[in-house]
Amino acid sequence: MQLRLQITTLLLIIISFSALAQQTGTIKGKITTSDGLPAVYVNINLKDKNQNTTSDDMGGYTLNRVKPGTYILRASAIGINAQEKSVTVVAGETVKVDFVLTENNQALQEVTIAGKKNKYKVSLPSASLRLNEPLLEAPQNIQIVSDQVIKDQQIISMSDGLIRNVSGAVRLEHWGDMYTNITMRGSQIQAMRNGFNFVSSYWGPLTEDMSFVDHIEFVKGPAGFMLGNGDPSGMYNVVTKKPTGINRGEVSVTVGSYDLYRTAIDFDHKLTNDGKLLFRLNAAAQTKGSFRPYETNNRYTFAPSLSYQITNRTKLTAEYALQNAKMTEVGSYYIFAPNGGYASLPRDFTLTQPGVEPARINDHSAFINLQHNFSDTWKATAQVAYSKYLQTGSSSWPSSVFANNTLIRNVGIWDAESSLKLAQFFINGQAKTGGIVHRILAGFDGGKKNYMADWGQSHDLDLPSSPFDLNNPNYGFPSNGYPNFDRETPLMQRAIAAGGLMGQKYLSGYIQDELGFFNNKFRLTLAGRYTYVSQSAWGGDPDKAKKFTPRIGLSYSVDKNTAVYAVYDEAFTPQTGFLRSGEKIDPITGTNYEIGVKKDWFDGKWNTTLAAYRILKQNELTGDPSNKAGETFSIVVGEKRAQGIEFDLRGEITAGLKLIANYAYTDGKVTEVAPGVTSIVVGEVVPGFAKHTTNVWLTYTLQDGALKGAGISAGFTHLAGRATGTYDGSNANKNLPNYFKLDGGLFWENKALKVTANAFNILDKYLFAGAYYTNYWNAPTYDQPAYSWQAEAPRNYRLSIAYKF
Repeated sequence: MQLRLQITTLLLIIISFSALAQQTGTIKGKITTSDGLPAVYVNINLKDKNQNTTSDDMGGYTLNRVKPGTYILRASAIGINAQEKSVTVVAGETVKVDFVLTENNQALQEVTIAGKKNKYKVSLPSASLRLNEPLLEAPQNIQIVSDQVIKDQQIISMSDGLIRNVSGAVRLEHWGDMYTNITMRGSQIQAMRNGFNFVSSYWGPLTEDMSFVDHIEFVKGPAGFMLGNGDPSGMYNVVTKKPTGINRGEVSVTVGSYDLYRTAIDFDHKLTNDGKLLFRLNAAAQTKGSFRPYETNNRYTFAPSLSYQITNRTKLTAEYALQNAKMTEVGSYYIFAPNGGYASLPRDFTLTQPGVEPARINDHSAFINLQHNFSDTWKATAQVAYSKYLQTGSSSWPSSVFANNTLIRNVGIWDAESSLKLAQFFINGQAKTGGIVHRILAGFDGGKKNYMADWGQSHDLDLPSSPFDLNNPNYGFPSNGYPNFDRETPLMQRAIAAGGLMGQKYLSGYIQDELGFFNNKFRLTLAGRYTYVSQSAWGGDPDKAKKFTPRIGLSYSVDKNTAVYAVYDEAFTPQTGFLRSGEKIDPITGTNYEIGVKKDWFDGKWNTTLAAYRILKQNELTGDPSNKAGETFSIVVGEKRAQGIEFDLRGEITAGLKLIANYAYTDGKVTEVAPGVTSIVVGEVVPGFAKHTTNVWLTYTLQDGALKGAGISAGFTHLAGRATGTYDGSNANKNLPNYFKLDGGLFWENKALKVTANAFNILDKYLFAGAYYTNYWNAPTYDQPAYSWQAEAPRNYRLSIAYKF
């Protein structure tokens, strides 16, 4: 009897659903981009009705149980031009409506609509880069490292192997995971975050944890549309994750060699049914050891963000990020040896003394962005940023190096605090005069940066009668004991006494017009920026500078997939320091000449960029090689020239096969020497770069069969002609050997789960970067040279498991 009742109930439910289905209809279809690829995560809704869905991984969508009637069906997502179509629904029937969407020029990159299968190539810059055009049409070499690349390569911080994805980028490991400090085109490039210059004085920002980073944009050469004052070699812009309007989440766990344990969460959700109020939370925590003893790097991050669609045309976004780090003192990566040359000590050798207090850092940052669209072609953006950086720590560096392979280790205090207050306002728009299309960018930005540090206290760990012996190291209680620094005195007073006060105020305005001729096939960019800067350092009086920097660019579309370009741009950077002569220090000035060709292949699935450039840079300061212990004098180099060729390829070559490959030839030399300078010679190689840089990363995913979603990845980095990290007056026999690193891994994923395992430095090579120092330490004759290097980890492994919900 009970079984009959259950069957009867089930039949009634089926009949009722059938009747309901006959009273309603269904809308279904497929959404693709203009190049034919499926568009994923696109919002589909009935206008003015509370019925919506999103497209799946193949671009398909279905709206069920739609009452009969005529509706406006709308497709929309960040980064596309929204479309609307009229649709009539008949009871009991299914109507098919497809959309072919085009990307707009205001994409924020939180959503990649080009399809899940092609996330290595990004076609549009973020809104924070301010360019109102596809990358293919921009007259400059711009490379973007996407979020999928970051995940596939298991990159967990900005300093963790990310630069392999960009031609010509190298870095010295001096700062470990505290600061990234990337060198490209012969100089250190500027560090940006969401369009703001986040460098406080000479140091910072703290390396971004990838848990709250969406992607990174590398702009090569001067970027007048971004920077009022900056190095002519370029910049990188870290774009943080923001709410997308898609209810989704992901939690991941990573374990690895040397006690790496890490977990991260990404929670993205609509707080209101209408999608106006959105929320996203990104957070991570990790503990991490090292192949060197006594070295740790423990961190956690917390980064919530909100966005609110005030009106159909106005949107407000607010973000906050806290990064907390506890790591071994700065300098723990370094090894110094007067004899034997580079890598003459074991790879896991350390000069760090166990028991020295670690560095503790709290890095707070906040952004508020207000965007208003006046029309489909004009918008205004106002945004502000605030950063507070707090550091209590120390830095290790030898105070003496002796010819008998002994040295005196020294620990110096490094307590610091910095604040950034930054603001921007700019307008993007398009207009047409006759047959000429104008892409206009105009605005201003300003900021105030303050940095104070106490590095005026130091302590030798070893006594001259009992130095540290490189041949027989002893990590017991140091012969001169541990430091006992004064931290009771307020930091401001200590910084004044140590000459550790630095500050900068700047204000700049700019305007750029890209004129498009012949149906926008030929584009001429005319731009200019006027900048005023007041900057002080080492507790000295401020140096003031102002300059107008022009920009001229040409770009021509040979066809819809190919563009050639040329650009002339200028940059200037105020600098501070002390010359032995006491003379005034002039700003760095630089000019960039660049030509290139960009091409999308096979309907935009992959892209190549080939560029050639020459940068001339005048008046740059560097540390005086003749400094004795405690001296901080600088010298003017004169003129540097960096020139070279760069090639980048990225994207999906065939179904399931993704490739990132790049090569750069860089020739950086001193072309002029300032009068009176003898420690640098004309023709000397500029420190800190490799003449030949080659990177490859290849990933293949099985598309069918029982192992669908499984794949393999492999890549290498090769550096040849590596210069040392410092000038030495000759560079004879001091340059670094060639470098080759091989990495690879396996992975598997479905809609909800992804498992990634990678091995790094598979060949287990002794890899390092380094420099040669002369006349630096307080040795008896002040002239004991020493080789210095920072080793990388031996063969090591990482395993990540990510679950999407």
